[in-house]
Amino acid sequence: MSLAHVGLGANLGDARAALDAALQALAGLPRTQLLRCSSIYRSAPIDSSGPDYLNAVAELQTTLAPLELLRHLQAIELGQGRERPYRNAPRTLDLDLLLHDALVLDSPELTLPHPRLHERAFVLLPLAELAPQLQVPGRGPVAALLEEVRDQRIERLAT
Repeated sequence: MSLAHVGLGANLGDARAALDAALQALAGLPRTQLLRCSSIYRSAPIDSSGPDYLNAVAELQTTLAPLELLRHLQAIELGQGRERPYRNAPRTLDLDLLLHDALVLDSPELTLPHPRLHERAFVLLPLAELAPQLQVPGRGPVAALLEEVRDQRIERLAT
């Protein structure tokens, strides 16, 4: 079994409903158990446009290989109307495989840890909520990484 962390984000349509539906879909993945999910956060778009995003991080236990898990995540996105008209376009749903155990991978299809994880408060804050002692391979402790992005606007939403 591997421990995987998945970033969830949406800023088009009913973003809260999109995140809820994505969590249900994650819970239904084969050979995978949804262990828990962070709080939901609101953050300003980074390198993007459109309304604020809602973000969270889900923690999964899975026997799916990283690329197999990625394919399932992309199928969930497509099922919720995800389009990719251009890089960093606003989206109905974005699911990013952030970490798969401590695996370091750099392939055309997938880079682990996620290549911009350490630059995004909307990933680091919910990740720190779930795993405050987590070490991001090649980057260091999540708490230290969070310090580096403390100027990014993000707020935890009431449940």
